[in-house]
Amino acid sequence: MLEFRDLKKQYACLKDDIDSAIAKVCSSAHFIGGSEVSELEADLASYIGVKHCISCANGTEAITLALMAWGIKPRDAVFVPDFTFFASAEAPALIGATPVLVDVDQNTFNIDPQKLEQAILAVLEEGELKPKAVIAVDLFGLPANYAAIREICSRFNLLLLEDAAQGFGGAIDKQRACSFGDISTTSFFPAKPLGCYGDGGAIFTDNDEWASLIRSFAVHGKGSMKYDNVRIGVNSRLDSIQAAILKVKLRAFKDFELNAVNKVAEYYTRALKNTLFEVPFVPGGYFSSWAQYTLRLSEGVNRDDLQVYLRENGIPSMVYYPKPLAAQSALQGIAKKYAENEVTASLCKRVVSIPMHPYLEVEEMDQIICSIKNFFI
Repeated sequence: MLEFRDLKKQYACLKDDIDSAIAKVCSSAHFIGGSEVSELEADLASYIGVKHCISCANGTEAITLALMAWGIKPRDAVFVPDFTFFASAEAPALIGATPVLVDVDQNTFNIDPQKLEQAILAVLEEGELKPKAVIAVDLFGLPANYAAIREICSRFNLLLLEDAAQGFGGAIDKQRACSFGDISTTSFFPAKPLGCYGDGGAIFTDNDEWASLIRSFAVHGKGSMKYDNVRIGVNSRLDSIQAAILKVKLRAFKDFELNAVNKVAEYYTRALKNTLFEVPFVPGGYFSSWAQYTLRLSEGVNRDDLQVYLRENGIPSMVYYPKPLAAQSALQGIAKKYAENEVTASLCKRVVSIPMHPYLEVEEMDQIICSIKNFFI
């Protein structure tokens, strides 16, 4: 059975450096904070091109901490794409705000700017909520349409949060993901483009005040020291072992992994163009980090049958996502939507993702491609 995202092969490639980095932390016995974390934050901020990087426990809390720094509160409307992972809506809901679920673009699967504006106008017309922020997700590694989204946010005086949990390494015209929001966030979950060996996340911003607030909120609302608590916060820290691992992986990501995964995507796309499914779309000037390689099946193709066939041929596949956020039971009575979100509903029924990582060999890709093609014969 092939690996969907081959972390074993990645570890084998980076083993000496990773083992050495972990051993160094264990020898120092400095497991929380310290130089490993501060050096990683500096490396990440430099790579993205922003002033501040604040690491934290995971990508979900990265979003939550950003919203806390902005003072998002009950009766505030936070606009979120309906087709994404639960965390994007969970974070605003957790602090009492109302996620407003917006349909996505049929080509990129990212939040549709036109439908975003329609949702904002609907909230204003209804008058029950105050539009406050937009969470734009860089789905499957592809940055959202930030030129259009930023213009809408400026016009309606909304804050923009870039959820780049899947988007780290992506770019638009050479500007990197994690730099498009007023605050941007990412996740270091192991299967992400840049992943650690547990949970981890980070927040990026050029705003000094927000950065200071986030650092405080992340450590129990600390003031001058951790026993001086000046606000109610949370406990959300990246540990030193994960930081050490990420420093090694970030070098590999920059040196060869990001380029390699784009070559895999190019190979797939050349071979898999077909009338029975659509390959991913990348607009001109955009660069994806390929967190997933996702096919959209034509109407009438049985996705379950395809997945069974692939599994029988040693090929794993995943469905991201089988259910719109609006259909999640946890959000009933909490989230709102003002349209049918037809694109999201269609995608949930038709998308399927195939193995994607920088260490795929040509023989493995050919096996995957042949199996997909054979299913449709």
